[in-house]
Amino acid sequence: MLVAGRSLRYASHMIGDLRRLIAARPFVPFTIHSADGSQARVPTVDHIAVSPTGARVIVFADDDSTILVSALLIAKLTVDPEPVQTQAA
Repeated sequence: MLVAGRSLRYASHMIGDLRRLIAARPFVPFTIHSADGSQARVPTVDHIAVSPTGARVIVFADDDSTILVSALLIAKLTVDPEPVQTQAA
């Protein structure tokens, strides 16, 4: 089990990484993986909001439903693979 100070440093690092992904131009879709195994895909910058303190993240689905994620529960962030470009013959 992590001690509180270490947990907060980890969350702060993860939110920093998350904010860098959000600010990237061009934006690249990514997925938030939670400690419980759930995932939230972020297809565009308009689909995510981070609270001012960085303690909470809200991911919006296309149907306006939301997923609320505590920063302490973010296990990892993965950038979606780029689509394979095919050449026309």
